[in-house]
Amino acid sequence: MTSERRATGIALAAILVLAFNLRPVAVSVGPLLDEVSRGTGLGPFGRSLLTTLPVLAFALVGAVAPLLARRLGVHRVALGAVAVSVAGLAGRAVLDAPLGFLLLSFAALAGMAVANVLLPSLVRRHFPERIGLVTALYSTSFALGVAASSALSVPVARGLGSWRWGIGVWAATAVLAAVPLLVLARHDRVLSAPGSALTLGAVARSRVGWLVAVVFGLQAVQAYTIFGWLATVYVDAGTSAADAGFMLGLITATSVPLSFLFPAVVARGRHTALLAVAVVACYPAGYLGLVLAPDAVPWLWAVLLGVGQGSFPVIMALIALRARTPEGTAALSGFAQSVGYLFAIPGPFLVGIVHEATDGWTVPLVGLSVLAGVLAVLLAAATRAGSVEDELAGRALVAPGRVP
Repeated sequence: MTSERRATGIALAAILVLAFNLRPVAVSVGPLLDEVSRGTGLGPFGRSLLTTLPVLAFALVGAVAPLLARRLGVHRVALGAVAVSVAGLAGRAVLDAPLGFLLLSFAALAGMAVANVLLPSLVRRHFPERIGLVTALYSTSFALGVAASSALSVPVARGLGSWRWGIGVWAATAVLAAVPLLVLARHDRVLSAPGSALTLGAVARSRVGWLVAVVFGLQAVQAYTIFGWLATVYVDAGTSAADAGFMLGLITATSVPLSFLFPAVVARGRHTALLAVAVVACYPAGYLGLVLAPDAVPWLWAVLLGVGQGSFPVIMALIALRARTPEGTAALSGFAQSVGYLFAIPGPFLVGIVHEATDGWTVPLVGLSVLAGVLAVLLAAATRAGSVEDELAGRALVAPGRVP
């Protein structure tokens, strides 16, 4: 029993520490974007590309995670992903060349993209009877990582005298994620026998898969636009860089308790559609506040956007609940995140381009409010969907009757 509890504790530690490190690679740059741009020579196009790299990496790389996990073992793949991310995080902090900075940023993001896809599968594999609770715990850890990297990157940079420390320090926290994964990887095994697992292609033939992918993509547009541009929105409104970083941290700090609460509500299956609409409605409320009175009560707009960010743990809980097996969860997670992030790639980039073209933030923020309305409708529908395996099994049962 002691050995079993130890294994459970190691698995939980791996999930929580990994979740904490999923977003600092992307979020830590936003509050320091002006200094990073000057230090690396990034121009307007490079700045827009940098804010788009997270969704680009998650879209292009995340799809390979389920296949690698089936062939190599989920813990080994997660460990390798962490190693790649650490190398990218540390390397970009010492470079001056814009191309090298962008390439190493992409490498660090690619590592975390793979880990991001595998997390729901790890939850279902190690805690199949406690999906709601463990998803709540790792969503909370995720939110803490976002909050810490948002609020602390600027103070660390100021205290140690360079923006390089502000973005490089997160390589050290990512190393910690490798420790429990090293233990788990020693006894790793593949998720299933070759040919027996649900594939990305099968998920692509399901309504559930596409519904989850689209809501994931719409949520990613909101999240990565906030990560990449909101600090600049506040600075343009007259806020100092340090206070803008604090506002970004306040957004994610607001989402911390919600990240613990919402997955448990979703797992119980009560009032989830109403919850989804209420949470997502906070996005346009926050954006319109920034348009109409950005310097009146800036903390209120940050809090509202933080509540809107609570849509992420709702969607992550749905991914774990819309599949019945670790294999199915990995495939659904891989498909939803890859297609969703592919769908979201133009978001932060276009926000930057529209901002430059209109010389203001009104048009981009109103556009994001409209997208939030679409997200609310589709997320409510996703909360009522069944499992991807049940949908595909139903099709298999019907198909033979259609053969002449």
